[in-house]
Amino acid sequence: MYFIGDKMKQQLYNAMVELEEEKVITLVKKALENGEDPYSILEVCRKAMSEVGDRFERGEYFLNELVIAGEIFKTVSEILNPELKKYGKRERELGRMVIGTVEGDVHDIGKNIARTMLEAHGFIVYDLGVDVPPEKFVEAVKKYNPEIVGMSCLITSAWTSIEETVKKLEKEKLRDKVRIILGGAMVNERIAEKVGADAWTNDAKKGVDICKSFVGAE
Repeated sequence: MYFIGDKMKQQLYNAMVELEEEKVITLVKKALENGEDPYSILEVCRKAMSEVGDRFERGEYFLNELVIAGEIFKTVSEILNPELKKYGKRERELGRMVIGTVEGDVHDIGKNIARTMLEAHGFIVYDLGVDVPPEKFVEAVKKYNPEIVGMSCLITSAWTSIEETVKKLEKEKLRDKVRIILGGAMVNERIAEKVGADAWTNDAKKGVDICKSFVGAE
């Protein structure tokens, strides 16, 4: 269990982990009314979602709980997005990014968290969804001309999809036009090196910093 010094944030974290939707919404709105930094609220929710994922891995939660958690987080994101955009507002668009969970994987919690935070910091994010085949990534790169491609993967059986996607981008002569970042519980430095990705992370905030560095932003 993750422990936070601030009482309200601790209550929010606990409510998220226990999937108490009404309490989560009430606490998020109350925190905003109290002038709490929306990013810090999102960070508490992100850590709570990480705990939900851990419980799923340990067999304490099942797919139904993951779906419920994802819906709660989606609602929280909708509440926070207006304030996050103010907080992360930039005079110009930082960059464009195509993001998706690779083929063979239908998890979207981490991807959705990353998208929310990236958008809050000024990125235009084209979310391809889950179970995205290599061809769809290629089509999106051609269509949107992004600087960055983000691939999420939470199961080891989908590692080959990451590699196939990178190869497709290379075959279409698009690889040199984009930076590739991998995210998700099942990616690591070894996988990133094997497929030829530019970076990897399991932390959404760090992911934002990496993407900002890709486009030369501070």
